[in-house]
Amino acid sequence: MTHLTEIKVRGYHLDIYQHVNNARYLEFLEEARWGYLEDNGDIEFFRELGLAWVIVNININYREAATMGHTLQISTHFSKIGSKSAMVRQEVRIKGSDRIAADADITFVCLDQKTGKAVPIEGALKERLQQQLQAS
Repeated sequence: MTHLTEIKVRGYHLDIYQHVNNARYLEFLEEARWGYLEDNGDIEFFRELGLAWVIVNININYREAATMGHTLQISTHFSKIGSKSAMVRQEVRIKGSDRIAADADITFVCLDQKTGKAVPIEGALKERLQQQLQAS
């Protein structure tokens, strides 16, 4: 399933060049991932299993400057599920246009909160993630 999040660009998001600072995009992407987890009921699912998402890699491309007043529309969906990690694809569009401000591939592992170690993606966890991958 693709999830959409909208964020209005405010003055405090801007850098000295009057466009969204590159580090802010990481915050926007994180906000969109949290919205995705909340809307899909995954926060409770992961809590019940004693697991947490831990980001291990972010590959982001900055494509076009977003400026104050723009509304950014962030799409989030699963793009790959492996045996030990999974990947989420996110795209930041400037609403009302076909312009892409940034896109990113985020790789995460599922961490057992008791042991602090990554767990294999199998069983109920794999089924849950595959359902979301297929709905994308």
